[in-house]
Amino acid sequence: MTRPAWLGALAVHVALLAYSALALFPVLLVIVNAFKDRLAIFSAPYALPNAQTFTLEGFRTLQATANFPAYFLNSLLVTGGALFLIILVSSMAAFALAEYEFRLNTLTGLYLAIGIMVPIRLGTVGILQLAVDLNLVNTLWILILVYTAQGIPLAVFVLSAFMRQLPRDLKDAARIDGASEYRIYWLTLPLVRPAIGSVLAISMIPIWNDLWFPLILAPGERTKTVVLGASVFLGQFVNDYNAVLAALTLAIVPAVLLYFAFSQQLIRGITSGAVK
Repeated sequence: MTRPAWLGALAVHVALLAYSALALFPVLLVIVNAFKDRLAIFSAPYALPNAQTFTLEGFRTLQATANFPAYFLNSLLVTGGALFLIILVSSMAAFALAEYEFRLNTLTGLYLAIGIMVPIRLGTVGILQLAVDLNLVNTLWILILVYTAQGIPLAVFVLSAFMRQLPRDLKDAARIDGASEYRIYWLTLPLVRPAIGSVLAISMIPIWNDLWFPLILAPGERTKTVVLGASVFLGQFVNDYNAVLAALTLAIVPAVLLYFAFSQQLIRGITSGAVK
């Protein structure tokens, strides 16, 4: 690598590292101060907790006044169930659009693409009425179904683009060997694993962090997600800074960890698509 190219690459990496530090700083600040007493939060907000300032009082308040373990379980069930259905339904639809030529192929792809451009929140009133008619209000199923519908358009768009780039000879060879279309579909999934990882990473954060639909469709105590539970808790303990920061920490950290778990697949999906 020549010296100008090396300097250019170094400048790009420095800029990216600076941006990453700027984006992660508020998150780290919240987590650090969640383990400090109130005096230390205001007197030394950027300092790490020590033997004199360390406290778990905020987390004890959470344990005594809010059922955060149940909120976490609800969020995990909703997020996991929605992601599973998104991948299952979208991969089947993408396989059909990429593999078969039929009269409405292009029109179907355009129809699904509209779902990327039109926010699902515009249909909140209709979704709420449908949930009431189906007796799904204050259930986790309604959230799973709504988030599945929200994530399918983008997932189909990404997966179909990758499936169209798979060698057709592999699928034709499987057909010659007598494999059914469902068997061929399952054989193609490992080949588009980077795209699946990208879809999971892109779809996960909006589902985990959403407050709109849990507040409208499932506000009951038994169905609260962690974001909704944290929001309600913040409204009740707005002046208890230890408890507020502890609640924010519990709401933020799982999403960050899950994103880092899927980040490598996201990068592979982006680079694989760029190379192809």
